[in-house]
Amino acid sequence: MTDTLSTPDEARAAGGPAGEPPPVGPGFVAAYAAAHAGLWIAVLTPIVVTMAVRVQQLAGPDAAATQGLVLGTGAVLALVTNPVFGALSDRTTSRFGRRRPWVLAGALAGAAGLAVVAVAPGVGGLLAGWCLAQLGFNAMLAALTAVLADRVPARQRGTVSGAVGVTVPVALVCGTFLVQATAGSTAWMFLAPAALAVAGAVVFAAVLRERRPAPARPGGPRRPARRPWSGPWRHPDFTWAWVSRFLLFMGIALLATFQAFYLVDHLGRSIAEVPRLIFWSTLVTSAAVILAGLVAGRVSDLTGRRKIFVLVSALVYGAGLLVIAAAPSFGVFLAGAAITGLGQGVYLAVDLALVADVLPDRETGAARNMGVLNIATALPQSLAPAIAPVILAAAGGSYPVLFLVAGLLAMLGSAAIAPVRGVR
Repeated sequence: MTDTLSTPDEARAAGGPAGEPPPVGPGFVAAYAAAHAGLWIAVLTPIVVTMAVRVQQLAGPDAAATQGLVLGTGAVLALVTNPVFGALSDRTTSRFGRRRPWVLAGALAGAAGLAVVAVAPGVGGLLAGWCLAQLGFNAMLAALTAVLADRVPARQRGTVSGAVGVTVPVALVCGTFLVQATAGSTAWMFLAPAALAVAGAVVFAAVLRERRPAPARPGGPRRPARRPWSGPWRHPDFTWAWVSRFLLFMGIALLATFQAFYLVDHLGRSIAEVPRLIFWSTLVTSAAVILAGLVAGRVSDLTGRRKIFVLVSALVYGAGLLVIAAAPSFGVFLAGAAITGLGQGVYLAVDLALVADVLPDRETGAARNMGVLNIATALPQSLAPAIAPVILAAAGGSYPVLFLVAGLLAMLGSAAIAPVRGVR
């Protein structure tokens, strides 16, 4: 195992140029991806599948409203606390580093929250457990995301970002498998994903080598404390990258939230068919995301280019949504889903690397600013259910029009990356 901390001088001696961390090896990349995968399995499995089972057990006829309350409260907590935990991680001076304590403590707190969800005797306990889970896993996410800027040199960020980008579809598939494997025990439906999150955190903490921040000059001026969300907006490159991500993820959220209604109302499929059709849609999209993400991240590093990948991928995603909007059959719908998966895979692989390249205050505020970026990912999940009914009402209930708007938003996200000047 490597030393816990190293100074910038030691990092340069290890092979990194001035101001750059040394290269990371396959073991680091695998452990980093495993930590993200464990985190997303623990977070997404309840959201997609198991929370509905637990709510049905506790709330009965009020299950739908209760699930909305529980998941909505958790989403708000995630939105607010991620940059706060990032700022706290940036200011941590533990001998174990700035990120490692938050990765481990966050995973343990999140797992404890899922354990409460698994055994809660009532809705109040369920809500409290899910809030604890969201707090813990967002603390873990804030620290994990910052490691890309802290520990990975610019020439490897596309590759590492690509490996991280594919963990979400992998988590969805693994979560579905875990639910089937633990179908006889409601408790294990939550405890098994929690255990994977902790395992991923422990493995990554064991291989993480953090650089010690440069010591403050004696008698030097202290940097004034800033609100976690106030700093990065003074940097246009970061702001445009945030806007681009927000617009693309709004398109993603509109598709993910309303594709079931589209299949029934526009394609005329029965409600009983919807789970099977969404399974195939998810499988096709996930395969495309994984394929495109792994290739695009590596090619981006080899060429040293980021903007063109982000710009084109958002356009491709928008084009896929336009295909879905005009789909006359489920086969064409699947073709559109594959196109969106290709665009999403490239975007997820390269956009995070682009943001890390232009990140302001990388040495002192990486986790805080990455937390602000995470708002661009999380906020559309909350806004889409509120905005879509307005669009549908104006369009006479037309889901193709809704997806047309989603496609245009994604294409605007592509245009928003053009003003970024800090990377090629």
